[in-house]
Amino acid sequence: MTRSELIECVAKKNPNLLVSEVEKIVNIIFQSMTSALAKGDRVEFRGFGVFSIHKREPRIAQNPRTGAKVKIGSRNIVHFKVGKELHEKLNEN
Repeated sequence: MTRSELIECVAKKNPNLLVSEVEKIVNIIFQSMTSALAKGDRVEFRGFGVFSIHKREPRIAQNPRTGAKVKIGSRNIVHFKVGKELHEKLNEN
């Protein structure tokens, strides 16, 4: 689902809101999540999952085209851990 599909879906389920209002709300939520993760905080949606930051250590990689060794510095990556309710919903048979 893309951002525009999310906005469209929320707008359909809330006919009392204009699409432009829903778009502002979605943008505010994503900006808030981005800011929290940038500060090192975790973002938790009960039943859905948790977004957190994990540090990836520096490493030596290889350029697949040339085969040359390349140093990659340490970096932060976003990690997602699925919540119990979502996990159960995805795995019900």
